[in-house]
Amino acid sequence: MSFMKYLNQVSVLLLMSCLLFSGVTQSEPRQLSTRGDSLDRIVAVVNDGVILSSELDKEISRITARLRQQKTELPSQTILRTQVLDRLIQQELQLQRAEKGGLKVTDDMLNSMLNDIANSNGVKFSDLPATIEAQGQSYAAYREDIRRDIALQIMQRDVVSNIKITPRELEQALARQSRTPDANAEYNLSHILIAVASNATPEQLAQREARANEVVSKAKAGQSFAELAVSYSDSSTNVDGGNLGWRNGTQLPSIIADRIPGLKAGELTEIIRSPSGFHIFRLNDKRGGTASQELQSQVHARHILLKTTEVEDDNTVKQRLEKIRARILAGEDFAAIASVTSQDPGSAVQGGDLGWAGPGVFVGEFEKAVDKLDENEISEPFKSQFGWHIVQLLGRRTQDVSEENRRNKAYAALRESRAEEAINLWIRELRSNAYIEVLL
Repeated sequence: MSFMKYLNQVSVLLLMSCLLFSGVTQSEPRQLSTRGDSLDRIVAVVNDGVILSSELDKEISRITARLRQQKTELPSQTILRTQVLDRLIQQELQLQRAEKGGLKVTDDMLNSMLNDIANSNGVKFSDLPATIEAQGQSYAAYREDIRRDIALQIMQRDVVSNIKITPRELEQALARQSRTPDANAEYNLSHILIAVASNATPEQLAQREARANEVVSKAKAGQSFAELAVSYSDSSTNVDGGNLGWRNGTQLPSIIADRIPGLKAGELTEIIRSPSGFHIFRLNDKRGGTASQELQSQVHARHILLKTTEVEDDNTVKQRLEKIRARILAGEDFAAIASVTSQDPGSAVQGGDLGWAGPGVFVGEFEKAVDKLDENEISEPFKSQFGWHIVQLLGRRTQDVSEENRRNKAYAALRESRAEEAINLWIRELRSNAYIEVLL
């Protein structure tokens, strides 16, 4: 069991972000810094931050071990060192932006993530420090690695959240799905990016295109695509052999959505031009799936919410709800009372009506209270993180949510398909406004 693998699995978005080399200058090594008890050479200056030789060596060792485990031929140490350093520069830029934006990964957030890691590996959270130490790593350092990865995940998630999908784009995506028999198939992809700077001259553009053609020629001649990705790709997936993992047919990057389904395993796409550069994709494998009816148990409920204040404590609010419940049981209209007393602004105007909802929509305490009710029964007052409630169950049903889920998945897939490009352009912006000096 290894917890180290987690550092590469925090977010698909982290694997999808791309590395660009524009804005990096070369210089002879000349700077030393002290972290801990020994001198540690600075290998890169990133604005007012630095990357140390020890940090670079640690990352190279980790990536080298993984590539060997995957039986991927290693590039030269010069290429690997350059690629890994560029990844660290990218991460440093994002962390600096997070700090400027006031993003703080609290201990509660960190502990929650560490608890999930422990559970997924069958270890008690209390035993996690000893487990990490037994693998030869400082638990304090491990915590900070995870804290950093959470910050990176949040920053990139915010970039993706700003991607706008218009109703027309959604309808077009749904139409494409309906015309694609294998819309539910899954595809295992690898990717190589030959990045092009936004201000590239025609000569530089031609050089980068020639580099992309060289990659394609070598791949078609039988050289391992993974090895080519490690040596040539400017994507942060380069040190992973360019592997993007399995993608549902609706989650393919938009620039290849119409190309991949027609490929056979082992085939390459043609070179694809985008604002970030020249892309080459390889279909590693494909597995099919068939659409099926998706049935979901749903409940229809309405509620009245009251919140505690400095004047009204839990006991007072609970007693108020007990009196309201008694009035409703005596014949007063639930909706009328909810509209004037409930402190849930979203449902009060609807007489407390929450509509039909499936599993996981309500918080745990609320869902448990609803599950215990018979139709038209009104619960006793109970407390959730939002305050005190009484809830009435109006009905239960089993609903086919295939179409709704199809639309939701299509919307999410459209955003995800544009995530790589959005993150890449964002990182390019960070780099263009940054002072970066490489001291290798």
